[in-house]
Amino acid sequence: MSQKKAIFFKILKYIGITLISLLAFMFIAPYIFADKINAEIKKVANEKLNAKLDYSESKVSFFNHFPSLTVSLDNFKLNGSAPFQNEKLITAKEIAFGINVPSLIFGKSVNIDKIFISNADINVKVNKEGFANYNVYKSSKAETNDNNEDSSLKLEKIEIKNSKIVYDDLSTKLHFDIFGFNYLGKGDLSKAIFDLYSKAKIEKFNILYDNEPYLMNKKVNADLITKVNVNSLSLIFEQNDLKINNLPVDFKGKFDFLQEGYNMDFILKTTNSNLYDLFTALPPKFITWLNKTDLKGKIDFLLTLKGNYIASKNIAPTMNLDLKVRDGFVNYNKSKTPITNLNLDFLTKLPSLNPDLLIVDMKNLSLNIEKEYLKTKIYSTGTTTSEVDAVLDAKIDLGKLNRAIGIPDLDLEGILIADIKTKGKYDQKKGIFPITNAVLNLKDGYIKTKYYPNPITNIEVVSTISNPKGTFDDLKVTTKPAQFTFEGNPVFVEADLSNFKNLTYDIKAKGTLDIAKIYKVFSQKGLDLEGFIKADLRLKGKQSDAEKGNYSKLQNSGTLEIRNIGVATEYLPKTFLIKEGIFKFNQDKMHFNTFLASYGQSDFKMNGYLQNVFNFIASKNGVLKGSFILNSKYINADEFMSSTSSNSSTTATANSPVSNQAVAEKGVIIIPSNLDLHFQANAQKVDFKGLNLKEAKGTLKMKNGSLNMQNTGFNLIGCAVTMDANYKSVTPKKAEFDYHIKASEFDIKRAYNEVKIFREMASAAEKAQGIISLDYNLKGRLNENMEPVFPSLIGNGVISVKNIKFYGMKMFNTVASKTNHEGLKNPEINKIDIRSSIKNNIITLERFKFKFAGFRPRIEGTTSLDGKLNLKMRLGLPPLGIFGVPLVITGNKDNPKVKIGRKSEDLEETEDTLN
Repeated sequence: MSQKKAIFFKILKYIGITLISLLAFMFIAPYIFADKINAEIKKVANEKLNAKLDYSESKVSFFNHFPSLTVSLDNFKLNGSAPFQNEKLITAKEIAFGINVPSLIFGKSVNIDKIFISNADINVKVNKEGFANYNVYKSSKAETNDNNEDSSLKLEKIEIKNSKIVYDDLSTKLHFDIFGFNYLGKGDLSKAIFDLYSKAKIEKFNILYDNEPYLMNKKVNADLITKVNVNSLSLIFEQNDLKINNLPVDFKGKFDFLQEGYNMDFILKTTNSNLYDLFTALPPKFITWLNKTDLKGKIDFLLTLKGNYIASKNIAPTMNLDLKVRDGFVNYNKSKTPITNLNLDFLTKLPSLNPDLLIVDMKNLSLNIEKEYLKTKIYSTGTTTSEVDAVLDAKIDLGKLNRAIGIPDLDLEGILIADIKTKGKYDQKKGIFPITNAVLNLKDGYIKTKYYPNPITNIEVVSTISNPKGTFDDLKVTTKPAQFTFEGNPVFVEADLSNFKNLTYDIKAKGTLDIAKIYKVFSQKGLDLEGFIKADLRLKGKQSDAEKGNYSKLQNSGTLEIRNIGVATEYLPKTFLIKEGIFKFNQDKMHFNTFLASYGQSDFKMNGYLQNVFNFIASKNGVLKGSFILNSKYINADEFMSSTSSNSSTTATANSPVSNQAVAEKGVIIIPSNLDLHFQANAQKVDFKGLNLKEAKGTLKMKNGSLNMQNTGFNLIGCAVTMDANYKSVTPKKAEFDYHIKASEFDIKRAYNEVKIFREMASAAEKAQGIISLDYNLKGRLNENMEPVFPSLIGNGVISVKNIKFYGMKMFNTVASKTNHEGLKNPEINKIDIRSSIKNNIITLERFKFKFAGFRPRIEGTTSLDGKLNLKMRLGLPPLGIFGVPLVITGNKDNPKVKIGRKSEDLEETEDTLN
C-alpha cells in the first residue's frame, strides 16, 4: 500500500508540476513573444491588405479566447477597397488572431490559424458599376507547397459573435441587413481547396429589393458545408440546412467570382412543408394577417438562379420559381365560409432577369367556398408579343371570398360569373389576337375602403369578348351595360366595339363622377386631387370613315363637361390642368365652347374645335386636327421644355434602406408628330430663356412634328418685333430652327443688358449707346437648354445703326493710339447699314464706311462669335479721306491688336460636327 501511495503522489506531483509549468508558460509566453507576434501581425497586414487598418491597442493572451493564444486588436477599423477607400468596411470592439503555438516556438514565422470577431459592424457596398469595397486582400502567386514555411495565414477557425452586417448593392438594387449575427466556421482554410463547416444564427434578417421590403425581422438558423476553391475564387454550397423562422429550407449551389462580376448557380427549396410556415418567412405585412388566420396545407417550393451577372455588360442570370400548394385551407378571423380545396401549381421563368422575356405557367389555381368555385389556368410568354393560353371558370360570391382571405381595409361584395377561354398569339403589329370566347358578369357589386366613408354601389357588368379567328379584324367586345352609383350619382356606359383593325364603335355614356371623391375610395388620405366629369354622349361610327373624311356617316353627339382634370403626357414634363371645359360633339368635331387651363405658371383660354378625335385615340397613326383662338395673360415657355430622368441612388444604413431618386435632365420642347393644330394666339406676356415678350400675337401651326409661326409680333425691350419662324424637335435634346426677324429702333444698351443672345452675338456692343434696327435671317440647331449651338448658325441680314456712341471701345482706342489720332477715341456715328452673314461660328462683315470727327473709316472682315477679330480698316484722313492709312485689326474685343498694312490672317472656322 505504501508503494502504491508513493506512486500516486509521484503522479500528482508530476501533474502539478506540468500544470504549474503550463500556467507559467501561459502567463510568461505572451510577454516573451509579444514583439514577435505583433511584428508578424503587422507583416501580414502590410503584405496581405491593400486598405487602411487602424486599432487602439493590441494584447497577447491565452485567456481572452482560452485555450488559444491570441493577439487582440481593440477598436479595430478597416477601410474598404477603391472606390470606397475612405469609408469603413469593418469596425469592431475586438478582432483577435489565434496563434499556432508550435510555429511561434519552433518555426521561422508565426502562423495565424484562428480569427475571432466580436461586436462588429460590417458594411459591404457595391456601386452601380459593380465595384465592391471588400476587395481588400492582396492576391499573390499560388503556392506550390501548401505547407510552405513562409505562409503566415493558415486559418482553421473563424468565429463571429453579436455582429451586424449591412450589404448594399446598387448594381443589383439588392440590400440586406443582418442583426445579431453569430457564426462559427471550421476547416483548413490554408489549403487551396477546402471544406468549410459552418453554423450561423441570425436574430433579425431583412432583405429589400429596389427599396421594397421582402423579408423583415426574420430569424435564421443554418448548418452549412461549403467547398471553397481559393485559386479559382469559387464557392460550392454542398449541404446547407436553413431555417427561416419556421420554414425549413435546403440551400445548395455554386458562386464564382469573375473579373467583372459573378457566376452563380443557386438552388433554394423546401419540400412537403406547411403552408403556414411559408407565410412566416414572407414580408412583415403578412405577419399581422397570419396571426388572425387559420392556414393549412402542404407546399413544395423551388427557386433557382443560374448564370453570369456582369453589370457593366447588362448580363444577368435566369431565375426560375416553382410553387405548389396542396389541399389548402384559409380562414381569416373565423369566417363562416372559409376557402377549402386550395390547390396551386405555379411556375415562372425570367431569362436574364428581363421582364420582357417573362414566362408564366400557372397550370392550376382552384378553390371552393361552400358550393361555389373558382378554377383557372394561365400560360403566357413575353410582353410585347406573347403566347397566351388561359382559362377562367368561376361562380363565386366575392363577399365570401373577401371575408375568407381577409383583404385589409376592403369591403367587397358581388356575384362573379366568368367563363373565359383564350389561346393563341398576341402581336399588335401583325394584327394577331388570341382566339377568345369570354363572358364576364358581375352582379350587385359593392366596394368600400377605409379611405372614404361612402361606398361604390350597384356595380353591374355584363361583358363578352369574342374572337373566333384570332385576328384583330374578328375581335368583338361588348359591354351592355357597365354601371355603378357613387354619392347618389349613377354612371352608365354601354359599348359595342368590333373589328379593331378598322374599329367600329357604338358607345353611350351618361353620368356624373366626382374624381376627387372616387380617388379617395382607392387611395390614401392627404392627397390633393380634384376633378369632376359629367357626360351625356353617343359616339357611333367607323374609324375608316373618320380617316377618309366621310363625316356624314359618323353619329357622334352629346356633351362632356370636365373640371380640374390633370392630363399627363410623355411630351410635357408637367401636368396640364384643365380647370374648366365644356365640349360638344358633332360628327367628327369636338367643339371647345369654354376651355380654361393652366400649365405650371401659364394660363390658357381657348375656343375652337378638335377634329378626328376618335381616330386619334383609337389608332397609332391617327392625327389630331383642330383650330383654336388662344388667349393668355402669361406663358412661361421654359416650363414646356421636355425632361428625361436618370437614376441616382443613395446608400442606406441599417435603419434606412436604399433609395433611388430620379434626377431630371433638361430637353428641348417636343412637338408631337400626330398633331395638326392651328392657333390664333394672343399672350399679354411670354417668358422664354430670359426674354420678356409683351403683347405677343401671331398664327401658330403644329404639323408633322414642326411648329410654324407666321406674322408673329411682340414687344421686346420697348421695341416692336415681327417674326416668321419654323421649329422642329429632332430628339429630346436637339432641335432645329430658322426664322426671319425684324426689329425697329431698339436701344442697344438695353438690348445688351437684357437679351442674352444679343449679348453673345454682338459682344462689341458692350460699351455702345444708341439706336439699332435689325432685319435678319438665321437658322441653326438648339441644344437641350434650348440655346443656339453657335457653330450650327447660318444667316445673313442688315443691322442699321443710328446715333451710336462707342464709349471706351478698345478697338477704336487701340487704333487711335497706333495712328496717333486721339480723335478716333469714343467715335459717334450718325447712320449706317451694316450687312453681314454667319457661318461656322464666323460673322463676315461686308464693306461699310462712315465718317466722324473728319475721319472716313472703311471696315470689312470677320469676327468670331467668341470675340476674335480679323478686320481690315482703311482710315481715310481729313479733310476728304482721299489719303488713308491701311490697318489690320486682330486679337479679340478685350485685347485688340492693330498694325499698319494690308496682310491679314483668316479666323479658324468651327463646323457643326454634331449636326
